[in-house]
Amino acid sequence: MQTTETTRRNVSERKRDTLARLEAERDIWLATSHPEHGPHQLPLWFRWDGQGIWMCTGESSATARNVRKEPRVRLSLPDTVDVVLLQGEAETFLDRDVPTNAADAFVDKFGWDPRAEEATFLYVHVVPKTVRAWRDESELRGRVIMRDGVWLD
Repeated sequence: MQTTETTRRNVSERKRDTLARLEAERDIWLATSHPEHGPHQLPLWFRWDGQGIWMCTGESSATARNVRKEPRVRLSLPDTVDVVLLQGEAETFLDRDVPTNAADAFVDKFGWDPRAEEATFLYVHVVPKTVRAWRDESELRGRVIMRDGVWLD
């Protein structure tokens, strides 16, 4: 196993790096739970709007059913070396009811418009209440960079 030396980032640096990744990345893992069927996790395309995460899934999918029953969700960017975990409550919008600016921004990023599909899609918006970020063991302490929806400094 090869290790690399890293410099321990302070909270402001972690926030800066996390926001840059939320702007730049395409995929996020969404974990939901159903009261009878338990946890469910899958990767989705996402768009960060500066306040929260927008995703889209089939209206009849397990994810859609889960967030309607239990809106508390966890999200993670797909990197185990540069970890970003988010927690919040999902707000859902059928494709015909989604705010136009959110749907148009999704199209701009991905070149795909779920509203134009024959099937019905559900947009999921999560404004994080908690964000944790760390790169290695030296950053485990102080990994919470947002608490109760407020970025820490």
